[in-house]
Amino acid sequence: MKLFAHFLLAALMGAAVAPSLAADAPGAAPAAAAPAKPAKPDPAKGDTIFNATPANSQSCASCHNADGNSAIAANPKLAQQHPEYILKQLQEFKSGKRKSAIMKPLASALSEEDMRNIAWFVGSKKIKPGFSKDKDTIALGEKIWRGGIGDRMIPACAGCHSPNGAGIPAQYPRLGGQHADYTVAQLTAFRDGVRLNSAPMTGVAAKLNDREIKAVADYIAGLR
Repeated sequence: MKLFAHFLLAALMGAAVAPSLAADAPGAAPAAAAPAKPAKPDPAKGDTIFNATPANSQSCASCHNADGNSAIAANPKLAQQHPEYILKQLQEFKSGKRKSAIMKPLASALSEEDMRNIAWFVGSKKIKPGFSKDKDTIALGEKIWRGGIGDRMIPACAGCHSPNGAGIPAQYPRLGGQHADYTVAQLTAFRDGVRLNSAPMTGVAAKLNDREIKAVADYIAGLR
């Protein structure tokens, strides 16, 4: 009986040890390491990077202002933009998927953590409202934004970017209050095949003429 108990104990110990021995055996596949989670965004660090002036370069704030509310119509307002969208754009400037001779070197100098911190910093700032300026095209801009153009299969902008232009976090960017000049430039770039990092926007913009682009951009500037 004692001999049987001895063999039973040995068998149980062997079963317990076997998995660890198998992992160390020659040719055994290593255990897969769990993917590292991105560090939690730190807006304070993002503020420092955004407003710092690197050697031989310019700070982000020199084009977009310290709080992300650009005062230059050609440069986008970044304040209150969805952080996930800003992060994606910075990644694509760095990779070259989105072309920009200005943003490429700036984004290339940033780490993934830097981008994340910047995105959550400017996303936390409140956007300053803009205004529609062209009273002659406001009705056309509103029509395109709210209802699209049915006979040309142009969908309503509000369907993705929401009626007030707030967008849908992590999916579609905020547009309300954006400079009309910047929006015109981006819609034109999508239409003409210059900006290629959004297939849906390329498809929509391809159907718009210059007057329609300007009208909807001006309408967007006044959304809040």
